[in-house]
Amino acid sequence: MRALPASVGAVAATAALAAPFFLERGALNDLWSLALGVILASAWNLLGGFAGQVSLGYSAFLGIGAYTTVLLSLRGVDPFLTLPLGALLAALFSVVIGLPAFRLRGPYFTIATIGVGEAVRVSAASVSFTGGSGGLRMPAGSFDFQLNYYSMTVLAILAVALSAVVRRSAFGRALAAIRQDIDAAESLGVNSTRFKLAAHALSAAVVALAGSLYAINFQYIAPGSVFDFRLSLSIVLMPIVGGVGTVVGPVLGALVFSTLQIKLLAIPALRDAYLLLYGGLLILVMLYEPKGLVGLWRRLTARLRSPVPAPGPEVPDVG
Repeated sequence: MRALPASVGAVAATAALAAPFFLERGALNDLWSLALGVILASAWNLLGGFAGQVSLGYSAFLGIGAYTTVLLSLRGVDPFLTLPLGALLAALFSVVIGLPAFRLRGPYFTIATIGVGEAVRVSAASVSFTGGSGGLRMPAGSFDFQLNYYSMTVLAILAVALSAVVRRSAFGRALAAIRQDIDAAESLGVNSTRFKLAAHALSAAVVALAGSLYAINFQYIAPGSVFDFRLSLSIVLMPIVGGVGTVVGPVLGALVFSTLQIKLLAIPALRDAYLLLYGGLLILVMLYEPKGLVGLWRRLTARLRSPVPAPGPEVPDVG
C-alpha cells in the first residue's frame, strides 16, 4: 500500500518539473504557490505533527531566510548563494528560542511561540538596517522566475522526502514517543529536549530556505509580510486540514489551502474574508474529522473494505 502514494508522488513531481514546457506563466505562479505551501506545511509537521509541539511562530524563520537573502544580495552576493546561510541562521535562532520555550508544555508553549514571532516582527520594523516598516527591495537583475520555480519545486520534493525519511527513522520514532507521552518517553531514556530542538532546527532551516526563495521571487519584503502572524496561522492550518503526523497530509492540506487562496484572491469581495473562511474550515475539520483528509480517506477505505455480513439462515414462520 505504501507504493501507491510513492508512485503518485513521483508522477506529481515529474509533472511539476515538466510544467514550464507546457503551462503559461499564470499557471506556473499557482504551482509555485502550491510548492511553497508544501514546503511550509511539511516542515512544520516535523515538529508539530511528529513531536506534537504546536508552534505559531514559524513566520519568524521564513522572515530570517528572506532578510538574509535580501541584505546579502544588496551587498553583491549571488542570491542563491545566501540560501545556506539563511537556513543556518534560522536553525541557530530556533535553538536559542527553543531552549527556554521547550520547558513549557501544551498551550503554554504555543503562547510562547506567538510572543517570539511578534517580537521578531516588531524588532525588524524598528531597526534601520532592515529597512524598518518600509521593507527592502532586491537589487535589479536578480529575478529569474524559471530558476526560482525549479528551485522551489525541487525544495518541495526534498521537503516531502525528508518528512518520509524522518517518520520512518529512529529519530521519528523518538518524536512519536514524545508526542504520545513525553513523561513515558523520558522514562525510557529519550532526551525530549534534545530531540525537540533537533526537529525545531531542521524544520526552521527548511522554512528559511523557502523564505529566501520567496524574497527572490517577489523582489520585495517587509516585516508586515514575512513576519506576519497570519502567515504562521496558515502554516499550521495546512497540515491540520490534511492530517498532522503523516507525510501525505501536509501535501493535501497545502493543495486545498493554495487552491482556496487563489480562488479567494480572484474574488475582490472575498479578499478580506479569508481568515473567516480559514477559521470555518479549521472548525469543520476539528469537529468532524480531527485527523484531516488522511483520516477521512482511511475511514472511507476501511468502511469499503469491511466485509458485508452474510445473511443468516431463514427462520421458519410457525405463527
